[in-house]
Amino acid sequence: MQKQAIVLLSGGLDSATVLAIANEQGYECHALSFHYGQRHDDEIVCAKNVAKHLDAASHVVTTIDLSAWGGSALTADIEVPKDGCSEGIPITYVPARNTIFLSHALGYAEAIGALDIFIGVNAIDFSGYPDCRREFIESFEQTANLATKIGVEGERIQIHAPLIDMTKVDIIRMGLGLGVDYSMTQSCYDPQENVACGQCDACRIRDAAFAEIDDSKQQSC
Repeated sequence: MQKQAIVLLSGGLDSATVLAIANEQGYECHALSFHYGQRHDDEIVCAKNVAKHLDAASHVVTTIDLSAWGGSALTADIEVPKDGCSEGIPITYVPARNTIFLSHALGYAEAIGALDIFIGVNAIDFSGYPDCRREFIESFEQTANLATKIGVEGERIQIHAPLIDMTKVDIIRMGLGLGVDYSMTQSCYDPQENVACGQCDACRIRDAAFAEIDDSKQQSC
């Protein structure tokens, strides 16, 4: 029987790559996306397109309203910074978002008997987000196995974060090798009419990575 996995799919570059990786590893992938009160729904449209393109077995889009308490430029009336990548924990950090997303993924996994959850967190290019660190992923996995019927009865749930120590350039190169069409993805924090702003942290990191890949291709010609 084919192994099943829940794949958190935001519609961005990283999560699309993770879905491709899980496919390559032989999992039947069930994608999970969220309307969470974010500034725009562009990423949900992208997630649907990516799930279809990469042949996800199913794709659930569910709603949780993190804008109810705000605290982030992505869920409240706070301007998205566009003056260069910031140090420390940026205002685009959404309080406890990955903890909440993983909790939903865990419930979904247990309901269908899946033992594997994939998430596209990355600790290098997005340093500053506390819920993108290896320590957090390991801690949540431990909690998952303490808090579920599956874990108590002897099965083991695994949280996979295959991109956590990779640079954005390496992530893109891997994804291209696995057939990811990055034109379907959206990374921008503040797009206007489906067009990326090109100035927020996410845009700057993404654009710099693709520029580096283009430069290396030209140098090898």
